[in-house]
Amino acid sequence: MNRIAARRAARARPVTAFVSSPEPRTIGSFARGRQLSAGNFMFAGHLVERPDLQLWDITPPDAAFEAEMQGFAWLDDLAAASDAPARACAQRWTQGWIDRYGAGRGPGWTPDLTGRRLIRWINHALLLLAGQDKTASDAFYRSLAQQTVFLGKRWQASAPGLPLIEALTGLIYAGLALEGMQAHVPVAARALGRECDARIGAGGLLPTRNPEELLDVFTLLTWAAAALEDAGQTPPPSLTAATARIAPTLRTLRHADGGLARFHGGGRGLEGRLDTALAASKVKARQKDGLAMGFARLSAGRTSVIVDAAPPPSGAASARAHASTLAFELTSGRRPLIVNCGSGANFGAEWRRAGRATPSHSTLVVAGESSARLGSGAQAEWLTKGPRHVPVQMSQASDGVRFEGGHDGYVARFGLTHARTIEMTFDGRGVAGEDMLLAMSDADKRRFDGVLDARVMQGVPYQIHFHLHPEVDAALDMGGAAISLALRSGEIWVFRTDARSKMTLEPSVYLEKTRLKPRASKQIVLSGRALEYAGRIRWSLAKAQDTPISIRDLAQDGD
Repeated sequence: MNRIAARRAARARPVTAFVSSPEPRTIGSFARGRQLSAGNFMFAGHLVERPDLQLWDITPPDAAFEAEMQGFAWLDDLAAASDAPARACAQRWTQGWIDRYGAGRGPGWTPDLTGRRLIRWINHALLLLAGQDKTASDAFYRSLAQQTVFLGKRWQASAPGLPLIEALTGLIYAGLALEGMQAHVPVAARALGRECDARIGAGGLLPTRNPEELLDVFTLLTWAAAALEDAGQTPPPSLTAATARIAPTLRTLRHADGGLARFHGGGRGLEGRLDTALAASKVKARQKDGLAMGFARLSAGRTSVIVDAAPPPSGAASARAHASTLAFELTSGRRPLIVNCGSGANFGAEWRRAGRATPSHSTLVVAGESSARLGSGAQAEWLTKGPRHVPVQMSQASDGVRFEGGHDGYVARFGLTHARTIEMTFDGRGVAGEDMLLAMSDADKRRFDGVLDARVMQGVPYQIHFHLHPEVDAALDMGGAAISLALRSGEIWVFRTDARSKMTLEPSVYLEKTRLKPRASKQIVLSGRALEYAGRIRWSLAKAQDTPISIRDLAQDGD
């Protein structure tokens, strides 16, 4: 149906022009813009180096690479570079798309990709039309109108959530900017309001619990609202209410360095996008209890800790979710310290599955097994048999703030409940934690006894992982009784534990979608065996005593 609608739209010959042009709000990367104009095409974790070819002559290595090509988000990067080679590439590749795919052919004629492409073409119209002759300008306007006609027919075919919001935002942009397309605006605005009511929960919650996806949705909603206001129209109340719900949630999910917590397939977010979107929303509220979208936040000084404090997503929403219940990340100032490995989706199926497993997160693992399991058959990517009861509490400690939580993800297999307590001092210089494995009910104790018998009373092995950011320099200290962690800012943190577990420093990886390969890093691992109905492991992270209260961290990444 997309193909039929695309070809019908391509036969239309509306003569149109800009009525108004929304102020460009997209943020690109200067470095990526320079790389693109030099012929280095990096999309979806793949690098194709072909300076001798134009973009559309490249054979995409996979569907994700092709989708990024067709979505035109790379225009943001070329606009950020904005030198002569970048402008020439932007114009040449846009005209190349019109010549090759403008007649309704190719993989880019889907509602969400068309919406994404329309936003970029309209945002960067001045860049794309500068110095162009009348023939090229007419072709550009005609293609814009044809894509708008297509989107007006097919937006309802978008998948719910982010794809539909992207399609509707693109339709609002085009309807407001293009002559003769204004009739699409009320329909798209009402549909966007309905989607906000249906998909964004009372606490700014997305079913996927992916912080970066929430940022993408929030960004699109702020763009749509700003475009309507610039045109003298009032955004639907549902849209305004949705942004008011999401903004406090994103503030809770933001680390001290401004990046998002990396959970459930999400990354840190493009630098500057979160702050820009929050400023554009004009919503200044915060979550008062430190809990948002199933995450808990502790912060003091320039230190932030964010904990996954809810069951993982279920059903179709769990297709990219991770088994990360009670995992946490810690950031000090501009420097991440404790992290999760992240999403390996850009590095192939094996890395994707490894990144979703519990051992790839900074939490406790029983017998090397994940707290949630992958399904089978048609639901092979869905999470099943995961934690369902995850009680949490935020409170004041004697010298700071405290998080307490637990989950039942290991009860069915081992009879053990994992409970975790994390306390942070008021000055943010110290974090103390306690992990417990508990057989709580009589049924749990019988199950645990059965597991012990099957293991010939050798105990149930466990490991507590603390994955370190690649830029953290870790070394055993004090004769192996502690591990010193040096940040590039000059801060020194010291990790200690009690004598109930063995402490080792082991290899790890850090998975970033903006890089071609996983980055090598390290992890602290506490290991032992559960032999009783109740066992606890205490650990602490504290700044070294000679670390100043405040450090001017002005070093640029990459220095």
